This record gives sequence, C-alpha cells and structure tokens, in this order.
Amino acid sequence: MSKKIIMDCDPGHDDAIALILAGAQNSSLDILAVTTVAGNQSVEKNTKNALNVLEVMGRGDINVSVGATRPLLKPASFASEIHGDSGLDGPKLPEVPALKPTQKQAVDVIIETLKQSEEPVTLVATGPLTNIATVLIKEPNITQYIDSITIMGGGTFGNWTPTAEFNIWVDAEAAKRVFESGVRINVFGLDVTHQVLATDQVIGGFREIHNPIADFVVELLEFFKSTYKTHFNMDGGPIHDACTVLYLMEPELFTMQHTHIDIEHQSLLTYGTMSIDLNDVTNKEKNAFFATAVNVPKVWKLMNKMLASYGKNNS
Repeated sequence: MSKKIIMDCDPGHDDAIALILAGAQNSSLDILAVTTVAGNQSVEKNTKNALNVLEVMGRGDINVSVGATRPLLKPASFASEIHGDSGLDGPKLPEVPALKPTQKQAVDVIIETLKQSEEPVTLVATGPLTNIATVLIKEPNITQYIDSITIMGGGTFGNWTPTAEFNIWVDAEAAKRVFESGVRINVFGLDVTHQVLATDQVIGGFREIHNPIADFVVELLEFFKSTYKTHFNMDGGPIHDACTVLYLMEPELFTMQHTHIDIEHQSLLTYGTMSIDLNDVTNKEKNAFFATAVNVPKVWKLMNKMLASYGKNNS
C-alpha cells in the first residue's frame, strides 16, 4: 500500500527533485496535494516552479495550493544566490505555467486533506515550516490525522548563519511550534544532506538514463552544483530535500537517532539554531528522529531507479 503524503515545499532545485522522486511511476508514495511556501524565493515564484515541475513530470493530476507569503513574525527572506532569481534557474521553463493552482489556501487544503484521508498522512516539509505551524495553530486537534512530519532542515551546524540552516532560520517561530506538536518528526539536516553530493560522476550517471525527466534533473543538478561550488566550495550540490522522500521510500537508507530537539528563536546571534540533544544531556522527552548517517551508494542507486521509471516517452 502506498504511503499518503502532502508535499509542502518552496521549489528550489532540491525540492523539485524531491517532487520528481515522490511522483515517479514506481514510487511507493501517493502525493495527495502540493502546497507552497515562501522560502527559497517568493511564494509566487515557488508556486510557478511547482506547477512547471509537475507539468514536466506529466502529473497535472496533483493539485498545487499557494501558502504563506512570509514567516509568522519576520519579513520574508530568500536564497537567490543559491537558487537564482527564479528560484529554479538552469532549465528553461515557461514564464506562465500550463497548470494553475487551486483557489484554496494551502493551510485549508492541508487541513481538509488530512481530515478526508482514510489513513494518517505524512507531511513532507522541504521549506520553512510556516504553513505546517499555521495548520497546528488553526486546528490543534489535527495531529490525530498526521502519521509524521518529515522535514529537511537544521543540523548540528549552519549554512545560512554559522549555527543555523536556512529553512529553520527563515521561520524559527514556526519550527518551534512544529517541534512542540507531539507528532512524530523525522529530521534530515545538513549532517546527512551534505554527505549526498551530486558530483560530476553522479550527474553523469543520471545523464546516461536518457529520458526527459532524467535530463531535466541533470540540468537542475548542474546549476545547483555550480552555486554550491561558488558559495561553499563544495564539489557537488547536496540533494537536501530529496532525502525526505528517499527515507519514506526506504527508511533503512538512513540511521536515525531518537532525541530531543529545541529551536532557538530569541537570540540575535543564534536565531534559527537547532539544538539537538544527541548525548541526552537535558533528559528532556525525545520529540524527533534525527538522521545521523546515510548509505550514499544506495541513495544514488534508488534515485537512478526512480528516474529511469519515467521512461523515454514520458515528459
């Protein structure tokens, strides 16, 4: 039986790849809805990117709904230097997507979808957690319908400040609310995502698949690799967000540690820092499963399999 998911995202090269993997023909995941949030770029640009990616995938059956335009308390902040002005620079995509978003707001779509599902749904959050926190604030009892919240964010070090990762830093107040929800949370932070680098060799392997979706992913990764080389001197683009769906497909790819996580939201110096109690020094109740290691060769093998499943005639 397929696992029901809602993808809350801010595409974003790695969000786009996560969508592509989750929506593949041989995926064990069933995308009930896609919701967008301000993060890598404005919510308008992120929504356009989500629609274009679904069009490339041939998945016009998946609805996209527009979410938060800014964090709960802060002004919006974007990552143009990493993802480009469009949020998805590299591939040539339509200025006006063929697909259109729904008229319903993302938060309402998440709530309705959760309540209507015959089984608990996993929320896959690959951007700032503004929409998810708003759902929890608006409907505190909604947690009974959620199987887990599986996020890309945080880590024991930062990529936007010395101690804070971008998704958590953008809206630390939202992240704090999510981590206090009592729902099972699976966390894929920089500790593992920086281990899965799409180097020239990895990209070359995807190029050999020879179908339109794999070619599209190659274009995404080539651009992502170049910005990570420029800004972080890394030899490949980390497929951050894809780790969430890869875990849901094959949990054994990752080593997870049950731990307590707090989110710093008051300090000017360390705002957005994820405090991860890996050594159990606080004795606080464990509220998250934090990824500490990943089987890198098997990740690339699974990605290759998912991309190949689209077939040469699928576009």
